[in-house]
Amino acid sequence: MILKLKRTPGIYLVGFMACGKTVIGRRLADRLGWRFADTDADVEAATGLTIAQIFDTRGEEEFRKLEAEAIRQRVHMIQKGKPMVVALGGGAFGQPANYELLENNGVTIWLDCPLAVIRRRLQDPSGRPLARDPDKLEVLYYARRESYARADYRIPIVSDDPEVAVDAILQLPIF
Repeated sequence: MILKLKRTPGIYLVGFMACGKTVIGRRLADRLGWRFADTDADVEAATGLTIAQIFDTRGEEEFRKLEAEAIRQRVHMIQKGKPMVVALGGGAFGQPANYELLENNGVTIWLDCPLAVIRRRLQDPSGRPLARDPDKLEVLYYARRESYARADYRIPIVSDDPEVAVDAILQLPIF
């Protein structure tokens, strides 16, 4: 295991919505014997609202503040020596403060999923506020790729079987 991961035992999964961060993250954490966390679930638990409700009633800016706080809390837990796999919201890694915090406190892995697969997985986008307009979804998908590319590692999503991605992650030189 590389020194960076030993010092701050956190693996942060980044990527576009519906790329599989939560499903893959849970399985990866299970295989490693680590905890798993999803920052979207953390925000929902803290507010008692769904992500869609937060966007609709408070706006994206307020959601990003809540998301950043959830990330800070998870990083703090990891810094205390609690190994964890954390699935981040699709836009979290593009926020400069989040990127800097994550880059200095663990390993980031981009789950790079093709847009066609994302569209298929988002057939009912009602729970995903930024997926409601198909044209805006495509623009957002391509706009975010630049920030995702800054991750430490990239795992192409080539199958709907999450174990394929988990196996690919476990083959990375960090282990």
